[in-house]
Amino acid sequence: MRLRRRLRKIGSGFGGRMNSRRFVSLHRFARTDRGAVRLPIVIIAGTAAMFLLSLVAIPLFFGANQLYQGAAGGGDCTDTSGAATQPQQSGDANSIPSNYLALYKKAGQQYGIPWNVLAGIGWVETHHGTLKAPGVLSGENFAHAGGPMQFIPGTWKMFGVDGNNDGKKDRYDPADAIPAAARLLKHDGAPTHMRSAIFAYNHLVSYVNNVLSTAQKYASGTFNVVQANGPTCADMNGAPAAPNAVVAKVITFAKAQLGKRYVYGAVGPDTFDCSGLTMTAYRTAGVTIPRLSDAQYWWGASVPKGKEQPGDLVFFDYKPGHSGPGHVGIVYNPQKGIMIVAPHTGDVVKLQNYKTYPGGAVGFTRPTAHNGHNGPTKHL
Repeated sequence: MRLRRRLRKIGSGFGGRMNSRRFVSLHRFARTDRGAVRLPIVIIAGTAAMFLLSLVAIPLFFGANQLYQGAAGGGDCTDTSGAATQPQQSGDANSIPSNYLALYKKAGQQYGIPWNVLAGIGWVETHHGTLKAPGVLSGENFAHAGGPMQFIPGTWKMFGVDGNNDGKKDRYDPADAIPAAARLLKHDGAPTHMRSAIFAYNHLVSYVNNVLSTAQKYASGTFNVVQANGPTCADMNGAPAAPNAVVAKVITFAKAQLGKRYVYGAVGPDTFDCSGLTMTAYRTAGVTIPRLSDAQYWWGASVPKGKEQPGDLVFFDYKPGHSGPGHVGIVYNPQKGIMIVAPHTGDVVKLQNYKTYPGGAVGFTRPTAHNGHNGPTKHL
């Protein structure tokens, strides 16, 4: 029986606390286009220490890749149109107790979660409530988890459901626990971010794989899990037309670079950094703008938030002491907040939501409304 863990991110650091549990946060170091980066200096004494470090780093690297396999590849969009599909049941699903099977299907329809995924969690956690172990039918296990879907008290308080309308929220009652699990998965991004939602349910890659393997057995025919780490294909639909021929060329060029690797300092044709992509896109359209993101910020006229158009530049990471923002993208679909951007080392040119970017956008500019290099900001 797996422990149901809920770890809510309330800050970062090494060895912080979440919900009275110890956790480890691994920082991802980022740099701006100006090349500023601060990294800790770690002195490792001896070959043995290096070897031990590799034993930790390699599983973490491959574990992350394994978790997100099946995500959108090549920097393009992910089709999420079938994410909430309720599959037909296979012969293996006949082994599920009839009352549980009915509850899985009911909750799946209600919350838009494939019912077989709920059944996969129910099997891995408690064999659909039949496992003879503490905390299944009553009481709690050593980690204070209880009920057929293994909720701890704090999580149950947040996500518990009165599924049978008897006036009670009982984590030991499958009529309440199963829709609560669906509600929790929905909260964590399912069905369009299914792998990460299951991982949030129990922080083990092996757990995710076991749940989905079981879910596949319960479904008749092909069952595809959707993990949209970037924008969905629906985000690409309905983008407004380019306001002029120059912007149309900028957008066409930028879209053609989707999937190409980020390399710091690169300006194409096969690799780009963030401001290298924006500069080259505008140069292709016959407009010369500065090379670096901070200079680009002062080049075009400032655009009020909410008034941005396709082709405008959107900026992030304006840190104290710097001459301008350290990151930039090209607005693609302002209605949905989608930009085309070269994010960081290890990633590729892709579509990304600038409205949910950590820290938020610090401003928008319109390069075609030339403002002059490092001149006073012009507002549209």
